[in-house]
Amino acid sequence: MKKIISKMTILTVASTLVFNSLSAQKNTGKIKFLNRPLIKTIYTADPSAHVFNGKIYIYPSHDIDAGVPENDNGDHFAMRDYHILSLDHIGGKVTDNGVALDINNIPWAGKQLWAPDAAFKNGKYFLYFPAKNKEGVFQIGCATSDKPAGPFKANPHPIAGSYSIDPAVFVDDDGSAYMYFGGIWGGQLQRWQTGKYEANGSKTDLHNDKAPAISCRVAKLDKSMMEIDGKVHNALIVDSAGHELLGGDHDRRFFEGSWMHKYKGKYYLTYSTGDTHFLAYAVGSSPMGPFVYAGHFMQPVQGWTTHHSIIKFNNKWYIFYHDTELSGKTHLRNVKVTELHHLDNGKIEMINTYTSSDK
Repeated sequence: MKKIISKMTILTVASTLVFNSLSAQKNTGKIKFLNRPLIKTIYTADPSAHVFNGKIYIYPSHDIDAGVPENDNGDHFAMRDYHILSLDHIGGKVTDNGVALDINNIPWAGKQLWAPDAAFKNGKYFLYFPAKNKEGVFQIGCATSDKPAGPFKANPHPIAGSYSIDPAVFVDDDGSAYMYFGGIWGGQLQRWQTGKYEANGSKTDLHNDKAPAISCRVAKLDKSMMEIDGKVHNALIVDSAGHELLGGDHDRRFFEGSWMHKYKGKYYLTYSTGDTHFLAYAVGSSPMGPFVYAGHFMQPVQGWTTHHSIIKFNNKWYIFYHDTELSGKTHLRNVKVTELHHLDNGKIEMINTYTSSDK
């Protein structure tokens, strides 16, 4: 137990030092942010961007200062509703379309509306969201609307067979839809390793260095887009030799915040490494995986970690992400966007969200 606490303490201290160092550099003018927040009237995070009807719609978390003490379970991320943002083009005016869904209107939810995602099919818009149920267990719900900006009406029950956090729904060229989800540590994914929720279940990858890393989950959605069709699978991430990444491989293994996009026939699973603060990617020939680790594509941002989405708009690719420029506090974040470049060799060009002030 002392070793476990020591490791978590070291990671927490390291994260704090990185954050404080970047903040100090910002305040002394040695660096500046690559991009400005898209909106400053509310705190937003975990931006899930989509192109609907020729416009960009962003489905973010809505950060609030709930006065909850910060802890490793993320209880201070006490979000209670969703605001959907929209803009006509990159660099254009961002509209806050107001509350699209409130936790008081979700029958099964208890607290913590974390990172959502959205999809469109059969003339209907779907909002997917995680929340802790009345027993404090994260599950994923679905809400529907006739408009991309809502308001959305939540289904009375969470999606059967869903668990953990960070749903990301990908609709393939043939119309098949897949949901990627999961996050370790406060996201509770490590508690589902046996297939059932165990309050004192398997430890996170921060404890099992030599075991295969806990995987992101992937499941095919049925035609209704509101239920899982079949079984939930592990979206395995392997190295170039085909071996699963290990829990101790903190620079490469999955932690949370998955996203899927398709480029030149290949499936790009992108995700956050969590405690090491990188965005990483792995490439596969099937939306179900396995995915071969390919590298990092975004350096750490100011804040504990980042959560992103990737879209193609007007023949250019963009990544939406968050940092803490406005508040300087890890639980009060702001969303941003920058261009993303795929290289001829299939790699994604590295993004550094800071630039030197003397450039």
